[in-house]
Amino acid sequence: MIDLAFWQLAVIALLFVWGGFVRSGLGFGGAVLTLPFLLMVHNTPLVYLPIISVHLLFFSGLTILQAHLRRRKATRNGALATDSNTVNWEFLRYALMLMLIPKLIGVAGVLTLPATVVSSFIFVVVGVYAVSYILQRPFKSNSRRVDAFLLMLGGYVSGTSLIAAPLVVPVAASRVARHELRDTLFVLWFVLVAIKLAAFAWTGVDLQWRQHLWLLPCAAIGHVLGLRFHTYTLRADTAVFFRVLGVGLLAVSLVGLARMIGQLLG
Repeated sequence: MIDLAFWQLAVIALLFVWGGFVRSGLGFGGAVLTLPFLLMVHNTPLVYLPIISVHLLFFSGLTILQAHLRRRKATRNGALATDSNTVNWEFLRYALMLMLIPKLIGVAGVLTLPATVVSSFIFVVVGVYAVSYILQRPFKSNSRRVDAFLLMLGGYVSGTSLIAAPLVVPVAASRVARHELRDTLFVLWFVLVAIKLAAFAWTGVDLQWRQHLWLLPCAAIGHVLGLRFHTYTLRADTAVFFRVLGVGLLAVSLVGLARMIGQLLG
């Protein structure tokens, strides 16, 4: 990572705590709710994307393993397997069939497009995401064709910037039971991010291994806090949380876009 001032490093550390919290608390949003802030500290997507990717692989894998162990324990104690299942494999097969090819196309895009273009795209998508939650009208569809389109577009967006959640989560939420949603999404993100990391490694992108020594513990703190929050979200209405979050994200996205426009005009 390029040499930064102490305050920039401190802000980045706090943002990775935040990213870990959101990722484990909701099962999505670790990138989409962190990247806009990170890009305002230092506008280089290819610095942050490998770090976020590795964190997602590590913590999603850990969470899935813990869920599997809990399921085995519940089965031994006489509970029905379907009662303790937290991953919807049928939806995963459906989603991956639609998303894989657009994902590969998106990966090629993030490696060839200028940083300003990728950053602007991220801010636009996050802005739309924010408005949908402020209005409490997240993307929804009752059409299989529209669902397929959202998943394919989500695959491409995931390839370019790891912020496919606004497009994929509404489809998953309509097809997956609430208690299965987080872990199902974790498995989906794990597969998609593994592809992206492999592409990064193949093309020689710096995976920022040194930065993991201090950013992984930051994400771990957020991960633990997020696990507690997830337990709360299963039994509480979080509409207020999402509305406040949407307002903050919209402000950041507008400022980020203004900054990008200023750079282009300058």
